[in-house]
Amino acid sequence: MVEPRLFRFDTLALHAGQSPDPATGARAVPIYQTTSYVFPDTDTAASLFNLELPGHIYSRISNPTVAVFEERMAALEGGVAAVATASGQAALHLAVTTLMGAGGHIVAARNLYGGSINLLRLTLPRFGIETSFVDPRDPDAFAAAIRPETRLLFGETIGNPRLEVLDIPRIAEIAHAHGLPLLVDNTFATPCLARPIEMGADLVLHSATKWIGGHGVAIGGVLVDGGRFDWQASGRFPTLTEPYAGYFDIVYAETFGPQAFAMRARTEGLRDFGACMSPQHAFYLLQGLETLPLRMRRHLENTARVLEFLAGHEAVSYLLHPSLPDHPDHALAQRLLPSGAGSIVTFGVEGGREAGARFIEACKLASHLANVGDAKTLVIHPASTTHLQLGPEQLAAAGVTEDMIRLSVGLEDPEDIIADLDRALR
Repeated sequence: MVEPRLFRFDTLALHAGQSPDPATGARAVPIYQTTSYVFPDTDTAASLFNLELPGHIYSRISNPTVAVFEERMAALEGGVAAVATASGQAALHLAVTTLMGAGGHIVAARNLYGGSINLLRLTLPRFGIETSFVDPRDPDAFAAAIRPETRLLFGETIGNPRLEVLDIPRIAEIAHAHGLPLLVDNTFATPCLARPIEMGADLVLHSATKWIGGHGVAIGGVLVDGGRFDWQASGRFPTLTEPYAGYFDIVYAETFGPQAFAMRARTEGLRDFGACMSPQHAFYLLQGLETLPLRMRRHLENTARVLEFLAGHEAVSYLLHPSLPDHPDHALAQRLLPSGAGSIVTFGVEGGREAGARFIEACKLASHLANVGDAKTLVIHPASTTHLQLGPEQLAAAGVTEDMIRLSVGLEDPEDIIADLDRALR
């Protein structure tokens, strides 16, 4: 098996977490389509159930195909372990519920994906977990919102849909000064463009459905544990530092050290909530990872061409991308995202909501659907779709305007993408 410290990123994307199958010699990752695993004897079974031995018991908790995906994602993000989930939303839910219960509090950027905002704003409060939303461009706002019951700071590397860039090093510094971990959603950047753990983040999540998979065929999420946060020194996380009756009073921080968070998320979170990734989807996502570096380079090349076209178009009322000199976070993007700022382009269409609707319906190549990060170019009107559940106040806070179009630039010939946009804007 490839040792992550010995190889570069593009090699890890192909090899990390896997060796040829010892039974058959198969080079590709096998799909272990099984619910459960035969124990050699009763003593081994007992040791597995007591977390004394590593191994597989039931595919809701772990599976060999899924494990390869987890190890590869941990290697690419620079973490010590990863837990794959049924979706990106499941990964966020798992992160929160592993760290806190009723009475807990989160400080989150207010520019999150609409589904994340709904989970934090509407669903989790029913279970006693509250969230304060703050300006992602103001690190001091994160500090000001911290309470005695706060257990987590959360933001996105690149915000959705206005593409704000999170000052991860500064916010990590604030979190750690208060004895708190920082969770970063790295979906829009991918580990090709940003590695939040190296910048100071403690936990990273992805909707692997997007660029990781890259082909729109599999839903999945992943949660990566950086392994650096000192849970015991913080004194705020009894789920990791106090005996857990679910496994014979085990103390995760003592037993599993740097992997304490990931082990608790897996052995309690996946066991009890059940939001596991299927082996079939893990296989599809592994296929995506193998070409991720190549795809991201093409995504960035095409995005640069599209930006050049849109910047001079009379029907475009505004244009947002962190690579543009007039973007508010351009300087921060140059520092934190030197390899590129992603392949999402956000722009306004002269004429407001009706003009935006006409534009989308006039696109023939770009697909109108609720996804990003596909090999194909995608387009959507956020105010009436991905952020529809937000009220006027939340829409304004997220910076979602009536005339906003979100474009996920694909891998087609850039001239064809531009021609499609040009026709739709006329």
